[in-house]
Amino acid sequence: MRVLARARRLLAEADDLVAEATSGHARLRIGYAWSAMGQHTVPFQRLWPRRWPHVELRLVRTNTATGGLAEGACDIAVVRVAPDPRRFDSVVVGLERRYCAMAADDPWARRRSVRLADVAGRTLLVDRRTGTTTVDLWPPETRPATRHTADIDDWLAAVAAGGCVGVTARGTVDQYRRPGVVYRPLRDAAPIAVRLAWWHDDPHPAARHAVELLTELYGGG
Repeated sequence: MRVLARARRLLAEADDLVAEATSGHARLRIGYAWSAMGQHTVPFQRLWPRRWPHVELRLVRTNTATGGLAEGACDIAVVRVAPDPRRFDSVVVGLERRYCAMAADDPWARRRSVRLADVAGRTLLVDRRTGTTTVDLWPPETRPATRHTADIDDWLAAVAAGGCVGVTARGTVDQYRRPGVVYRPLRDAAPIAVRLAWWHDDPHPAARHAVELLTELYGGG
């Protein structure tokens, strides 16, 4: 798998070189598995060409743990789980509150917030491929039962169907407003760190600009 990932990465880099040589413009591909930059996605996209018009920005969704970084689908990636430090560098650019997702007709939908201890008594829907939540969020003796998915759309569909709840980052609330699904804050859960990550040996020249802008946006609320 590592050889295949390396081959894809080299092919993507070759495509970038051809594009830059023919257009005279650099290109930055930012990958993500879901939620992108949450509420800051559109402001990021609009501010980028004003500040760095010579660098074309592309957002690329790839349903993998590294948001396409390991597969060569992007130059840097937005991740909400720390990547392997042996392969990647990363910088925390902001924090997002955790939310509980539930069906719109769930009794909890009438609440203003939810506690972790409440969730321990429910069935928790876990995205094993790219999700940020595992049962490790709870003490061993009070962990919830689990069901599993491997994609954000499947996760949302299962939540909307009822019978289980999910725990996710604020970015999901902002990017996936779905009929049949409501979100309530988890008032006693630690926030999720949002990171930008890139390969140790291949930092994109514009990565520092992305870190600068996204840190600014998350810092502004």
